[in-house]
Amino acid sequence: MNPISRRTALMSVGGVAALCAVGGTATALAGDGQLLRPPGGQDEARFIGACLKCDKCRSICPEGCLTTCVVEDGLVNYRTPRIDYRKGFCTFCDECIAVCPTKALGPFNPDAERIGLAVVDAQECIAFQKGGCRVCVEACTYGAITLDSIGNPVVDEALCNGCGRCEFACPSASWRAYSGSKRRGINVEYAAEGR
Repeated sequence: MNPISRRTALMSVGGVAALCAVGGTATALAGDGQLLRPPGGQDEARFIGACLKCDKCRSICPEGCLTTCVVEDGLVNYRTPRIDYRKGFCTFCDECIAVCPTKALGPFNPDAERIGLAVVDAQECIAFQKGGCRVCVEACTYGAITLDSIGNPVVDEALCNGCGRCEFACPSASWRAYSGSKRRGINVEYAAEGR
C-alpha cells in the first residue's frame, strides 16, 4: 500500500477548495431564491428568463412597494424587481403586470394565489411582548389575521395572499428600534407552494 504523496494530498485539498468555490459562486450568482416577486412573477425560473430589468414595474407601482435587487441578492437577480413591504404594500392593481413588455409578470388572482405568507415573529411582535396590539389584524383586508384567546396574532394560511398590509402597518420596528432588528412583528416571507 502506497502512502499518500504530498502532491496527491495538495491536489485533494485544492479539489475540495475548488468545489467549495463553485458552491459559493453558484450562491453568488443565483442568491437564495427566496425573493418576494411582484404579482405574476412567482414562477422564478420563468420570471428570470423573461425579465429585461427595464424597471418599468417599479416605476409605475402606485404603492411604492417594488424595489430592485442588489448584488447581495445574487448576480442573476441583480436589478430585477422584488417587493419590500417596509416601503408599501401590494393592492393587486395589476399596473406592474400591464406595463411589463415581456410578460415576465403574468396574470395573478389574489383570491387563489399568493406572493408570500405572513409569519408572526413572537420575538418582535408587540402583542407577544406587551399585549394589546392589533394593528396587523385591522390592516388585513382579507381576514387572514385574527387574535387567539390571549391576544396574540395568528395567520390563517388559507386566506393570506402575501399582500403585505400587515407588515407595512406593523409598529414593532419603531417600538424595538433600539434592538437593531430588521424584522417586524409580522413579516411576509417567501412561500414555495401556492394556496
